[in-house]
Amino acid sequence: MSRFLSLTVCLFICFIPLHSKGYPESNLEIADPFILLDNGIYYAYGTHSPNGIEVYTSTNLREWTLQPQLALHKKNTTEDHWFWAPEIIKTDSTYYMYYSANEHLYVATAKSPLGPFKQMGKEPMLKNRSIDSSPFIDDDGKAYLFFVYIEHGNNIYMAELSDDFLSIKPETMQQCLSVSQEWEKDPLFPYALVNEGPCVVKKQGTYYLTYSANDYRSKNYGIGYATSNSIKGPWTKSTSNPVLQHASGMEGTGHHTLFIDKDNKYRVAYHAHYSATQIHPRRTYFTTMRIKNGKLTMNNK
Repeated sequence: MSRFLSLTVCLFICFIPLHSKGYPESNLEIADPFILLDNGIYYAYGTHSPNGIEVYTSTNLREWTLQPQLALHKKNTTEDHWFWAPEIIKTDSTYYMYYSANEHLYVATAKSPLGPFKQMGKEPMLKNRSIDSSPFIDDDGKAYLFFVYIEHGNNIYMAELSDDFLSIKPETMQQCLSVSQEWEKDPLFPYALVNEGPCVVKKQGTYYLTYSANDYRSKNYGIGYATSNSIKGPWTKSTSNPVLQHASGMEGTGHHTLFIDKDNKYRVAYHAHYSATQIHPRRTYFTTMRIKNGKLTMNNK
C-alpha cells in the first residue's frame, strides 16, 4: 500500500523554478508522463533516466519531490536501456507498471507506488517492436492494454490482458489507429508515420481514445482523439483534431496521460520540448480536459 512521506525521508524538495527559456514553470523533468493518485498523494512517472523509471511525489500538482530511488531500476529487469512511457494500475495491494524497454513491452510489479518494481517474467509481452503501453479496465472488470506496434510506422493496437494482468491474449490483438488525418502529416518529417501515446477514458457509454501524432521531435507534435461505442472499435477520429498543439505557445506538446484529480476533475499531463530551439530535456506540464455533448476538449493555454 502507498504511504505518506514526510520531508525528512525525501532526498530533496523540488520547488518549481522559473523556466529560463520563456516557457511556463515546471520542475518535472520527465517525458511521456503518467500520474497516479493514491491515498492523497500524486505520483509522477515518465521517460528520463537511462537507468530506469524515476518517480516524483506531490500533494498539489505544483511542488514535486524527486524520490531518492528509482521506482524501476534496470537491475530488476532483463534490459539495459530505453526505459520509456510507464503507466500503472493498482489491484488490491499490488501495483502493475507497464513500460517499454529497448522498444519492447514489459510489466513489473511492486507493493508500493514508490517501488521497487520488478519485471515479471524474462520475455517481453510481445516479440515484435512495441512501445507506449496503456492499461484500461472497463466497467465489467475486464482489462485491456493499448500500445504502439511498430510496423510501417507507429500504429496503435489493443489486446485483452490475461486475468493476472501479466500478459496479453495475442488472439485478441487488433489495430485501432494509424495516420489518416492531414494534421498528422508533418512535411518536415515526411517519413514519420506516427500515432502513439494512447490513453482511454469512458464516459456515458462512449470510449475516448486520445493519442499523439507527428514525430516527437516535431514542433507540431500534438494530441488528437477518436471515439467508439465499443472498446474493440471501430474508432472514429474527431474532425476537431488536434485538441492540444503548441499549448501555451510551447513546441512539441504531446504524449500525455488523462487522470482525475482530488477535485474529481479530468486533468491532462503532457510533455513539451525544453525550448523553441532545444528538444531535451523534455518537461511535463498540466492542463484541463472536458467532455461535453460527446466532444472532448483540452485547454491549450
